[in-house]
Amino acid sequence: MRAGGVLRAGLVPPLLLKLKTELDEIQELILETLSNCLRVEVSEALAAGALTVLKEKLSHPSAAIRSKAAWVLLEISSHAEGKIAVCKEEVIPALVSLLEDTEPEVQVNSAGALMFAIVTPQGRSSAMGAEAIPPLLTLVAEETSKARLNAIKTLTLLAELPEGRQALLDHRATFQRCLDDPSEAVQRAAEIAITDQHKRDKLIADELELVIDAAAWCSTEPRKVI
Repeated sequence: MRAGGVLRAGLVPPLLLKLKTELDEIQELILETLSNCLRVEVSEALAAGALTVLKEKLSHPSAAIRSKAAWVLLEISSHAEGKIAVCKEEVIPALVSLLEDTEPEVQVNSAGALMFAIVTPQGRSSAMGAEAIPPLLTLVAEETSKARLNAIKTLTLLAELPEGRQALLDHRATFQRCLDDPSEAVQRAAEIAITDQHKRDKLIADELELVIDAAAWCSTEPRKVI
């Protein structure tokens, strides 16, 4: 049955329930089905407690299940209401912890889910609170191009926060090296990260100059005597 048929038949809530009891092999199939369905619509799944179930699966002994659960969370986070729910249910710290998973595919999918989830200010703050930058920088040096790509895009979003910019100041060379990456997608992501960083630096410098000019003007402006 295709995703549309599963959704129309109202099978998402029962599938989520089965994730709690089925054998690992069946759970993998369920997660694959859910990823296809939640790419289309997430409201019913969120109402049925999908995030609670999926958050538990992120710590499952099976790497395949951890990876597929992270992928389902990626699909959920691609929707506006999913981004809000993922942040509210504190799923982001769990995804950050998987950036250091021993399985590359788990790392890739977790970074991808984070990339979508932290588009909101609340998501970025949650990721910074979970100390996402160090493991993301480690992923930028990984052999897998998908890991590098997802990590660079996620770091670019985190750099929108003042504390994110500060944390990345000493790592510009990391992005510079990616300009020679074999993957064109990684090269483009690195170019965007570097360009955005330069733009933010210029904006901060301009704002600082305005503050200095205003302070100088105030110090020279004669005060009125009352």
